[in-house]
Amino acid sequence: MGTLVCKHCNATIDHFEDEKVTVLYSKCDCCNNVNKENKNNEK
Repeated sequence: MGTLVCKHCNATIDHFEDEKVTVLYSKCDCCNNVNKENKNNEK
């Protein structure tokens, strides 16, 4: 069993099937939206 975790806010994004217990880090949608808004505000 694997777990997908947001590297910014540490929220659990999803679980997936794997032979080993694994934790993978990515960005969740809320963190992606915040980063886009911050970039738009800087312009």
